[in-house]
This record gives sequence, structure tokens and C-alpha cells, in this order.
Amino acid sequence: MYQHITTNNSMRPNDLIGAQDRVSAEGNRNCSSSVQCTPEIETKYVHHVYDAIAPHFSATRFAKWPKVAEFLNSLRPGSVVLDAGCGNGKYLGFNPDCFFIGCDISPPLIEICAGRGHEVLVADAVNLPYRDNFGDAAISIAVLHHLSTDDRRRKAIEELIRVVRRGGLVLITVWAREQEDKSLLNKWTPLCEKYIEEWVDQSSPPIRSQSASLLESIAETDEDAGVVNQADDRLKNCHDGIEDKTITACSNSNADRNEKNQQEYFVPWHLPFHRAEIGGASAAALESGFAKKDEKKGTVVYNRYYHVFVEGELQRLVFGIKSAAIVDQFYDKSNWCIVVKKL
Repeated sequence: MYQHITTNNSMRPNDLIGAQDRVSAEGNRNCSSSVQCTPEIETKYVHHVYDAIAPHFSATRFAKWPKVAEFLNSLRPGSVVLDAGCGNGKYLGFNPDCFFIGCDISPPLIEICAGRGHEVLVADAVNLPYRDNFGDAAISIAVLHHLSTDDRRRKAIEELIRVVRRGGLVLITVWAREQEDKSLLNKWTPLCEKYIEEWVDQSSPPIRSQSASLLESIAETDEDAGVVNQADDRLKNCHDGIEDKTITACSNSNADRNEKNQQEYFVPWHLPFHRAEIGGASAAALESGFAKKDEKKGTVVYNRYYHVFVEGELQRLVFGIKSAAIVDQFYDKSNWCIVVKKL
């Protein structure tokens, strides 16, 4: 992995402080504090997955959410907007009267953005490489749910607030546990247990039975909703090396309580065979067991880690941040959303 930064004459050297030193695309190896060190579950089931599926993921990401569009269109002309976790850059340049800078942890996605002429760089949401009070506004769209601890999710919010000026606004959206359409077929695999700082057996997070009540994905297209048909296959194929007795114990222990409180999931991404680079990343992922083939669907299946938010959880992460105040909060398209103002 590598770092890619594009700039133009409107950017000043001090605006990006030590970006090459502060940001590591390989799990934040040189992080300055434990909360900025990427847990293995994120490195493997977020970073590596999005690197592998980037072109296909980008091809499915073009629709603009009305609430995000409304927020961006409300900004003053000339505003500097920071998009943390910009993905394929679908919101970069959305308001032609504003100046956008995007960052994402995935170099392949940043390459896609750069190829479209956007100002972008590889960076981590918990360690943004901008000076304090740099931007007029910031957005974090569907990003925080990929962070695996409360401390890291709170740190990402603190970073968004840090990099905007006093009076600046930050829009944050996250996937909700409370879904609008309960009739959709379940497409998620619940994880057995959440740990406070790290995940036990980082290379193979435990999972529990399909009998748990699951959530529907927030899909822009059917590609975001690929599902492995049989529960037993999902449990068997997700992680090599997990003994059956571990899964059984997981599924039978406090099942009712776990189902009600479940917030940790793997959400599958089905990469069509014709889009998979069989000679490259996908072939290696299949060989190592990191990805699996779904012959019936003709896809390579990757699992992405998600922490889905319950009502009020996002607000609680903001409480205690003295320089921030929530000025709007709403539920939209199965997402919890807040707008935070820097005081």
C-alpha cells in the first residue's frame, strides 16, 4: 500500500501537516496513541476488503443522499469542505461554489478520486492530517460504523471537530440497527461478542449462529446485499480455524439477550467473477481463505466489518466534547445522522 496526495496552487503547505509522517496506510503502524492504532479486525475486514473491491464498489456508488446534498448546498460559497472517508468521491465537488478535499484509508479508492481530478489523500479517520481550524465544514458519511471500538469512534468525531473552524459544521451519518424495511432478507452475519479495546483472536473474530435476529443492509444496489445462501455455509466459510464447539457455545449462550443487543456484524460484498482480478488480489484472498467463492451467484464473497448504531449512541459519543454542540439530529434511510457545530 502507498500514499497518494494531489494538490493544487490553492493549498498551502501548512494545511497538510506532515501528511507523509502522520498517516500510514498499513494499519497506522506509526500511530502516536493506542486509539490511533488500527485493530486487526479493521485492517483485515475493512481496509483490505475495500482495497480489493474498490473498482466494483465505486461503480455502484453514484446516488447522492438528499440529506447530504441539502447540507452541502447550505454551505456558504467559498467554503472549504473536508470529506473524511470519501470513498470514490461521489460528494467531492457536489457544490460547485465550495472547495472540497477528500481523504480515505483505501489507496485504490483514492486513485479513483484522483483520476477524476479531485483533491484527495490517503488518511485515517482517527488521525486526519489537517491543521486545526482548517475547514469550514466536514462530512463523514457511512464511515464511523467501520471503527471497532467506542474510543476510536469518539476519536474520529473529535478529529472532525478539530479540523473545522469555530462555528464550522460537521455532518455525520452511520448505519442504524433500527432498519426501515424489516421484510428484506437478512444479509448480515452477526459477530459473537464485542470487546472494549481489541478483538480476541484478531485474525478470526468469533461468530454466532444464524438463529440470531439480523438486520437488513442499506443497499444502493443489489451488489451491497449479496448473501451466502445457507447459514451453515456462512458459519463454516467466514473464518477458517474456528472450532464448531466455539460457534455452538456462542449461539447457545444468552441468546435472547445477545439478539436484542447485537451491534457487530459482517456484511458480505459479492464481487462478480468478471470483475475480480483472479490473477491478483482476489486470487490471493481465495487461496488464503480470506474470501470465498459463491459458485451459484458467480461471485467472490468478502466480509466487511460493521458496528451498527442504536438510537442515541451517536449523540452520546459527542457528549463530553466541550468544543462541540449537536444542532440537528435525524433518522434517514436507515441511518442515524447528526450535525455538530464547533463552539
